[in-house]
This record gives sequence, structure tokens and C-alpha cells, in this order.
Amino acid sequence: MSTGVIITLIVIVAAVALVAVVLKLLARRPQGGRSLQRRFGPEYDRAVARHDGDERAAERDLTERVKRHGSLRERPLEPAAREQYEARWAAAQERFVDSPREAVAEADRLLGELAGARGFPEHGRYEEQLEALSVHHAHHVHGYRRVHGAAHGGADGAAGNGTSTEEMREAMLDARALFEELVTPSRKDDVRHRADNGTSGARTAADDSETDRSGNRTHAPWTLNRRHPKGS
Repeated sequence: MSTGVIITLIVIVAAVALVAVVLKLLARRPQGGRSLQRRFGPEYDRAVARHDGDERAAERDLTERVKRHGSLRERPLEPAAREQYEARWAAAQERFVDSPREAVAEADRLLGELAGARGFPEHGRYEEQLEALSVHHAHHVHGYRRVHGAAHGGADGAAGNGTSTEEMREAMLDARALFEELVTPSRKDDVRHRADNGTSGARTAADDSETDRSGNRTHAPWTLNRRHPKGS
């Protein structure tokens, strides 16, 4: 075998070994950055910021969240329970006009209880509950973080008594998006409920008035602009 052929074989073997090493390193990476970015949306950017711009550290953090909470299956709400949660949220919105701080505190409690009822870690375990919610409702979980911060103070929200009325109003509006996701029944929940009650899949006029074509519950916009709340 000539020297040239030997050198060529050595180069090929070295190239193959290098490719194998690169592939092995890539396989060790928790998940692709793009995949995590799509799944977590703004939560991805927040995780990167928390890790001082270290994307790999942020991705390891987010991947661990998925491992801990990704298999969680949300429990459906009974219609009566859903109506109670919706009535309580509406009452909190009404209360905001005269008592914004009490309304924000009630919204925070309500989201915690509702998340617990849907199968997330129980109310009172805020950090764990927030982490689990970020895996399944990443694009709206920041609303919970904001309203909790407005109610209790902390790094994720403006501090307690220093929170302005406008900041509390915005926190309530952000939190409502998560509330809607948690309280609105999925198509699977609807099918299960109809089967349990022996009803057909046909929708009623009342059903159609509450959902849009994409299956999302619709509500009149809430602006909290009726009058300035006291103590603002």
C-alpha cells in the first residue's frame, strides 16, 4: 500500500472520528434551542436573562422543567366548578373599581386554586405551580407571575404597596389570559362531559354564542375604565 493511500485513509478515519465526536456532543445537549424557543416563547427569553445570557444553562433549566412536569395531564373542571370560578373572577374585576389591591389579591388566590383544581401542584406551592404552568401554558404564565408580584411583592412583580393602580390593572389583564386558558374546557373535556351526561355532540345556540370559530371562549373586552378607583 502506497504512502499516499495510507495518508488518505488516516485523514478519512480522523474525519469520521471528528464527526462522531460532534454528533455525540450535540446529542448530549438537552433539547434544540429552537425547539425550546417554540415551546416556551417568552419564558425562554426570561430563562436566558436569569442565566445572564447563557443559553445552554437556560436550556438545561427549561429541559429539567419539561422532565419534571411534561407528563402532567390537566384534569377537566365540572361545569358547576367552572361557573363558580368564572363568577369569582367577574367579582374580582368588579371589585377592582373600588378596591384594586383586594381585587389583585383575589385574582392571585383564584389562579392558584384554579391551577390546583386542573391538576397542577396545589395552591400554596407557588414556585412549583408556576414552574409546571410554564411548561403547559408558557405564553400566558407571565400574567400569573405579574399578579402574584403585585399582590405579594417580589422580584417578578412590583413590590406590594408600591404598585400603582395602573400596574395592578395591567397585571389583572395579563393574568386573565391564563385564567381563560385554565377555565375554558378543551374539546376533549367537552366530549367527556357530553358522554358522561348522555348528550350528543350537537352544539346549542348558547354554546355558539360563547365560542368563536377556533373553539376559544369569547368575552366582551374588559378595560377597567368605568371610573378611577379610590385610593389610586
